[in-house]
Amino acid sequence: MSESSRAFNVEGGQPADGARAGGKRRPGAGGGGGSVPFHRLFAFADGADAALMLVGAVGAVANGAALPLMTVLFGGLVDAFGGAAGGSGDVLARVSQVSLEFVYLAIASAVASFAQVTCWMITGERQAARIRNMYLRTILRQEIAFFDMYTSTGEVVGRMSGDTVLIQDAMGEKVGKFIQLMVTFFGGFAVAFAQGWLLTLVMVATIPPLVLSGAVMSNVVARMASLGQAAYAEAAVVVEQTVGSIRTVASFTGEKKAVEKYNKSLKCAYSSGVREGLVAAIGMGTVMMLLFCGYSLGVWYGAKLILEKGYTGAQVMNVIFAVLTGSLALGQASPSMKAFAGGQAAAYKMFETINREPEIDAYSTEGRMLDDIQGDIEFRDVHFSYPTRPNEQIFRGFSLAIQSAKTVALVGQSGSGKSTVISLIERFYDPQLGEVLIDGVNIKELQLKWIRSKIGLVSQEPALFAASIRDNIAYGKDNATDQEIRAAAELANASKFIDKLPQGFSTSVGEHGTQLSGGQKQRIAIARAILKDPRILLLDEATSALDTESERIVQEALDRVMTNRTTVIVAHRLTTVRNADTIAVICRGSIVEKGPHHDLLRDPEGAYSQLIRLQETSRASEGASNQNKSGRKSDTGIWLGKQSLVNQSTSQRSSRDNSSHHSFSVPFGIPHEIDVQVGCSKNITDEIQQEVPLSRLASLNKPEVPVLILGSVASAISGVIFPIFAILLSNVIKAFYEPPQMLKKDAAFWSSMFLIFGAVYFVSLPVGSYFFSVAGCKLIRRIRLMTFEKVVNMEIGWFDDPHNSSGSIGSRLSSDAAKVRGLVGDTLQLVVQNSATLVAGLVIAFVSNWELSLIILALIPLIGLNGWIQMKFIQGFSADAKMMYEEASQVANDAVSSIRTVASFSAEEKVMDLYNKKCEGPLQTGIRTGIISGIGFGVSFFLLFGVYAASFYAGARLVEDKKTTFPKVFRVFLALTMAAIGVSHTSTLTSDSSRARSAVSSIFAIVDRKSMIDPSDDAGVNVEPLRGDIEFRHVRFRYPTRPDIQIFEDLCLTIQSGKTVALVGESGSGKSTAIALLQRFYDPDAGHILLDGVDIQKFQVRWLRQQMGLVSQEPALFNDTIRANIAYGKEAEATESDIVSAAQLANAHKFISSLQQGTTRWSGSEALSCREGRSSGWRSRGPWPKTRGSCCWTRRRARWTRSRSGRCRTRWTGWRRAGRRWWWRIACRRSGARM
Repeated sequence: MSESSRAFNVEGGQPADGARAGGKRRPGAGGGGGSVPFHRLFAFADGADAALMLVGAVGAVANGAALPLMTVLFGGLVDAFGGAAGGSGDVLARVSQVSLEFVYLAIASAVASFAQVTCWMITGERQAARIRNMYLRTILRQEIAFFDMYTSTGEVVGRMSGDTVLIQDAMGEKVGKFIQLMVTFFGGFAVAFAQGWLLTLVMVATIPPLVLSGAVMSNVVARMASLGQAAYAEAAVVVEQTVGSIRTVASFTGEKKAVEKYNKSLKCAYSSGVREGLVAAIGMGTVMMLLFCGYSLGVWYGAKLILEKGYTGAQVMNVIFAVLTGSLALGQASPSMKAFAGGQAAAYKMFETINREPEIDAYSTEGRMLDDIQGDIEFRDVHFSYPTRPNEQIFRGFSLAIQSAKTVALVGQSGSGKSTVISLIERFYDPQLGEVLIDGVNIKELQLKWIRSKIGLVSQEPALFAASIRDNIAYGKDNATDQEIRAAAELANASKFIDKLPQGFSTSVGEHGTQLSGGQKQRIAIARAILKDPRILLLDEATSALDTESERIVQEALDRVMTNRTTVIVAHRLTTVRNADTIAVICRGSIVEKGPHHDLLRDPEGAYSQLIRLQETSRASEGASNQNKSGRKSDTGIWLGKQSLVNQSTSQRSSRDNSSHHSFSVPFGIPHEIDVQVGCSKNITDEIQQEVPLSRLASLNKPEVPVLILGSVASAISGVIFPIFAILLSNVIKAFYEPPQMLKKDAAFWSSMFLIFGAVYFVSLPVGSYFFSVAGCKLIRRIRLMTFEKVVNMEIGWFDDPHNSSGSIGSRLSSDAAKVRGLVGDTLQLVVQNSATLVAGLVIAFVSNWELSLIILALIPLIGLNGWIQMKFIQGFSADAKMMYEEASQVANDAVSSIRTVASFSAEEKVMDLYNKKCEGPLQTGIRTGIISGIGFGVSFFLLFGVYAASFYAGARLVEDKKTTFPKVFRVFLALTMAAIGVSHTSTLTSDSSRARSAVSSIFAIVDRKSMIDPSDDAGVNVEPLRGDIEFRHVRFRYPTRPDIQIFEDLCLTIQSGKTVALVGESGSGKSTAIALLQRFYDPDAGHILLDGVDIQKFQVRWLRQQMGLVSQEPALFNDTIRANIAYGKEAEATESDIVSAAQLANAHKFISSLQQGTTRWSGSEALSCREGRSSGWRSRGPWPKTRGSCCWTRRRARWTRSRSGRCRTRWTGWRRAGRRWWWRIACRRSGARM
């Protein structure tokens, strides 16, 4: 016997096999602070997008040139009104001609506006969809280590749902609007130079500092936006983990903890949002103050030019008016610039990921493809450590040879490196040193997709996608026929339960397969591997979740499949591997012994023999424990059979000694799945499509009413400044025709007024923006928090609907909140500001001449009617697109959360095809929205210039009839021009507000729904002290999403306090349903469940669940430290002694202490960071800190080694007896119920 074999210590062990235990995962992987250059946002545009952007840019240029051209027409209008020598008739004729030219300009502007908005919205939708596609494709392309270290499911879904909205906003219609405004800006100055270059040159002296302040503002805003997006990415992780593990959260009453953690991320995002709004407003205020200084300088220097250079008053006025037009356009560019900064920041992390070259490329076509593969596998001097913990060596010189068509079983303690062998064969990771060879060829030299197509993997935890059973099995083979799928299901012993489902193979399995039992999920996963027909078969505890009979049948199927295939089996129970050709015992990353079963048993001191004796001793101790408990009649095993529920004692001896047995006749039901579209999903859709008045949204901002009032006052001040220009400019023009002395005096006065107005604007704009940012960011934070809090307190049945999966909920919280920003914050400030501009403009116009103003006012409702019709069209499209985008998000959620399964089956292209199919509908909806928005925008501009033409013609008529004068007409025109600019800009917000309204409806559909079982409700009674007597009295139950299937029919069961009860039966017999009903995940349709004689529906839900501790078959660990995961089960703050005590009881303290960071080590999300046995151990510690009177177990030891199970059993028994707790256990194997 070798020294290594003699030194083998069965109590030893290494850190867990997982890849993700070391160090905290960095949400956002890089945090905030970065942004991409603006031009890189369009890096994924194709030829059609280039054409759309070109046409859209031409339209924007033409549309932007309309206002500067209007100033030229205005100059002709001034000449017409000023030509007094020609008489009134001449004035009317010339004004009529100018008005006709305005109509021509209106037509051209309408066409240009349509092209601008339509093209930019369509290309924005197309490019955003392509970015989502590229991002998901790149994510699926990455090596497994990338998911261990840099990202999570929640972050991916959050970025695809939320960040792409910001990117689309930055590359869509706001680009066209920005081009339009910039053309107006530069066109205005071009006209000004043409009219009077010397005066214009003086006025543009303010441009360099203006550009500098704008650049600084954009830079700082981009940094603030990046920090905010990083915070929202962390919040998305919380949402995904909470909703994805909602049963664990509910069982451990962790709703408040989840909400607090979510709120913590929202606080960071709120601070960044407020700072972003304030910085942007200060920058914009500086810009506008400099422009006002330019006006002041223009008035003063214009008067000087009139006196000294012979300029006319009309020339000076034309220059100032052209500069004013351009300056107003620049002022309206603020939302676009903020959108650009936000999009650049949001694109930083996404583009960084898209451009990342994976170390192991799933899409690479490089590498050899052998003509035939025999299946010889060899590990040659392999050294390996996981990327997340490079200092912990899993393998040091590991060597193992596996011959073709042979079966090799890997056994050993948890964490010894068995599953690492599987990961290296699948090439999830590459060794740091040494080689992994297949048929004598280094696996790195083989084409990755080809070699994975030759390998079949069945993992210990089945990963299913939110699709039909047929689609899940079909992942094993491209273009698989229905006959092939059925044959694979029959071999895996799955066809029997599938055929009983109402929709058979078309039945949806739900998110992560939650609509099926653990055994059913495992059989589907096995069928998927069988369909692949691999040359190399990897079985990682493939039958651990099955009951004894199903395991026997599936094992027979696997034995047939394993024929003439190289098979590697990872197993804890040694009885399942005795027929293997070779058994390799692994300890601390090395093979200490190998050989056939009978050869290894010849060495009584060998490692394998020690493991055999340890498991036999464990079974013997179980038997002794059962004998000791045989006299306690309430320690029972409950067999759920097809026709009856039989209450049996735990041994034949107790059956003889105890005559108090009861037989219950109960029809048998298996949890099945039907089409969930029939029931609740329809209601969900109706709720989302129901329109919610904006007053509901405004009511959420009630706490910020003082802030909103202050912001509204400041914004109103900013808004009325521009219409007052009508008064200022009319007086300035009047002064330009005054005698020199009076001109000099009045010019100085009016120029100083411009300076005062600039100072007022510099103060009012940042003040208003700050207050609106505070109110808006608080509202968004409140909406997110309120919606998430409502979600976590929904009954579990609500999450069974695919529309309420973690991907869909994460998408709603990310994208809906981002879209609601279209109604609050800077947008709301702009609406208030433009409203003040409109009101002030109308007041000034009516005071100047009520007849002319009344004529114009009668035409304005046409603009409003156009906007209303446009909004109604877009709202209908948005509701449809929302539902489809949520379905697409769920595809991404499933793929990333099950990335090892996707990689193993080389299913990346299948995932992408399904995702693209789900995105086709939203893309078409976006295109239709772009067309409708373009039509509405074009009509708005046509009506706008039409109003101008009508006002000029009506003004000329009034002048002709001596009912007004030219200065008054001029004042009305200027006042209405300022008002119209604000109205036209507000109309561009229609698409944003329409999407926001749809998002508001979606949010309130969740908020307004009353949870059927609400853990946040304080109503209900508490019983102190709780004994723990349980009774199921004539219980009838059907799952809400499958009302046609009866699960329980007149179920009766009594459990006495302080006793242990085990529920056994075949997979799908309703064992876990009993646990779910006791925890009030669901309520029975009829009958009662009593606790200490009180119906559990009368108890406070939160208190009831706090009395129980649940350890599920599939442990759910949160993306937090080991300490936090253990303490999750305790209501109050857990002390260090509580943590250590719980870890010791769970037999986990030893291996936790061996970790470098101990309990402060980051566990990673979704239990990917540790072996299943250890993750189950961590979660099984949850009940101990709770220190309650009951404990429910659902096959929690199904995947543990016999020695580990035995050690934990002793401690569990002592803990149970010390606290007089009742236990309810679910087991697939009867041996598991003997405790």
